[in-house]
Amino acid sequence: MDKIPVDAKRDIVLIGHHGSGKTQIVDAMLFNAKLIDRIGILATDSEEVEKEKKASFSMGVTSLPHNDKRIYVIDTPGMSDFYAETANGIFASENVVAVINSTAGLEIQTERFGSIAKELKKGIIAFFNMLDKERAGYEETLSDLADTFERTPVLVQLPIGREADFRGIVDLVKMKAYIYENEGAFKEEDIPADLKSAAEESRTKMIEDIVQNDEELMMKYLEGEELSTEELITALRKAYLANEVIPVLLGSAGKNIGISQLLDFVSAVGKGPSEASPKAATLLSGEKIDVVPAEEEPLVAYIFKSVVDPFVGKLTFMKLLSGTLKQGDSFYVVDQDSSEKVGHVMLPEGTKEIEVDEATVGDIVKLSKLKKSAAGNTVAHKDRQLKLDLPVMPEPMISKSIQPKSKGDIDKISGGLARLAESDPTFKWENDPETNETVISGLGSVHLDIMIERLKKLFSVDVEVGKPKIAYRETVRKTVEAEYKHKKQTGGHGQYGHVQIKIEPNERGAGFEFIDKIVGGVVPKNYIPAVEKGIVEAMKKGVLASYPVVDAKVTLFYGSYHDVDSSDMSFQIAARQAFKNGMAEANPVILEPLMDVEVFVPEESTGDIMGEITSRRGRPMGMEPQGKGTSKVVAQVPLAEMLDFANKLSSITSGRGYFTMKFSGYQETPPDVQQKIILERQRELEEQQK
Repeated sequence: MDKIPVDAKRDIVLIGHHGSGKTQIVDAMLFNAKLIDRIGILATDSEEVEKEKKASFSMGVTSLPHNDKRIYVIDTPGMSDFYAETANGIFASENVVAVINSTAGLEIQTERFGSIAKELKKGIIAFFNMLDKERAGYEETLSDLADTFERTPVLVQLPIGREADFRGIVDLVKMKAYIYENEGAFKEEDIPADLKSAAEESRTKMIEDIVQNDEELMMKYLEGEELSTEELITALRKAYLANEVIPVLLGSAGKNIGISQLLDFVSAVGKGPSEASPKAATLLSGEKIDVVPAEEEPLVAYIFKSVVDPFVGKLTFMKLLSGTLKQGDSFYVVDQDSSEKVGHVMLPEGTKEIEVDEATVGDIVKLSKLKKSAAGNTVAHKDRQLKLDLPVMPEPMISKSIQPKSKGDIDKISGGLARLAESDPTFKWENDPETNETVISGLGSVHLDIMIERLKKLFSVDVEVGKPKIAYRETVRKTVEAEYKHKKQTGGHGQYGHVQIKIEPNERGAGFEFIDKIVGGVVPKNYIPAVEKGIVEAMKKGVLASYPVVDAKVTLFYGSYHDVDSSDMSFQIAARQAFKNGMAEANPVILEPLMDVEVFVPEESTGDIMGEITSRRGRPMGMEPQGKGTSKVVAQVPLAEMLDFANKLSSITSGRGYFTMKFSGYQETPPDVQQKIILERQRELEEQQK
């Protein structure tokens, strides 16, 4: 296949709350393009675990021809646990389609992911899905769109029929009706008589929303001149490209209504690759530059998805932000310090892929067998190495221990986890060499459960899973001075290192600070880095429960050395022991992660939820009505108390409640809670030593 002209490309990323119907929309698009034979197969849910659970846990990437354009489509998960997948999809796209369940309104994950799109200055289109369902509507949600995204919602369609009678849409720009029959087939007709008045009124409102961003067109409208369809589309596109409006479209993926019109709209109004905002980047020299979306620029691409395939190895999806890529070309994965050579250049299409001679800016390519790459990496020309300025990913908040049921699978676990970590920057793993325990960390229980499922299915490793672990920390609350002299004489050179340090609390969240106040050379300068290294090593395990120590300031103010026996190792040992001795006297305390929690519940359940939060040592911060009988309860709750909250919430609200949480900071644990943590940790460490 020949290369695709830049102006013939469009991309969209579908975002929305879990259950809003994003994957079914992609099915309808591919069905209409005759790339799949039926809707409902969830074509972009390619993983076995996704098909089993009928939910998306990773990005689906495809493309299709439509009119004279090639449209790339990225389908994203709707759960907060898979934040990285959605954030990467948004960064890689220029047009964001916020899919809204018409029976539920603007739900929390749509707001959360939409805020990423707004911050990245992406074009946003709202698509109200499921208008064929009972109690479906969109009117009340328009003001929520305006408040949330700070752009003017512009309704460009009206529904024909409601709920079970929903059978088509009115295009307010062309003033035509599209009546659907079956399997996505529709007829273009005049607007039904009973809708003409509403259509004229809505069209007037639409025109007023559009022309306010175009002074010349506004004057023409105010003077009573009729605006042509072409003028309206041009004005709407101008406002959309400037991120001033959110076009609002309607449909039902289940009935395949409005999907063709959504693609028509993206083709006509959506941002093309050359209209994308320049991407901020930093050269390895430290110089800040902008990556301009143009073919003649050097190659820059973003790896937004990495897939572990048990048959063909690793598959890498990347979006070309500038330049071109041909078969046989070489490029540089900057984050991995790895030079790669391209074999076949493939574009995803439907459930397969097509080979192209040359890909250019705006294309999404699928490459296989790169030596080193991971989701979130920057690709650049070897002569202009840079890193893109990327959205900050949340830190993992929950951990579980895993171990293979078969000892022969120990190496397979490490290899599998390393590959999985390449696909998701919010998934971490580590092996504690002292306890020989493997710990995985992620954004939530569902996140970790899916990663364990992938480990089993992709790498044929069966594991035993330990209970969730909380990332506790330790710190000091009192200023103390500590001293330790490491002196050991053996055959030949001995060992000598002597330090005096001051340990004091640092501000919460400030981390570790080392201060060198040695005067007169009592500790030679070449040993001071060893002192700091020894303290850092000691801080890996606190004195209360062997949790890492944070928020401590350590000052080295005195010590001594021996001309022959002193060494880096001697001063490391002295510093390590001095810190441990001092911390024991510095009124240590265990810190626990505190979460900002937002709970969305039916209004009648708010009292029960507030009581539940209080019983979990939480602090309710307020309550806000959300409309449609829903309230949002805002609170701060220790993470340890949130591990089983989802089940309790479901029980209280009969499955209608949901919540989100994000890390707020660390707080001191009460004495009774601290004692339980210490005893539990002691039992845990004893068990590991058996």
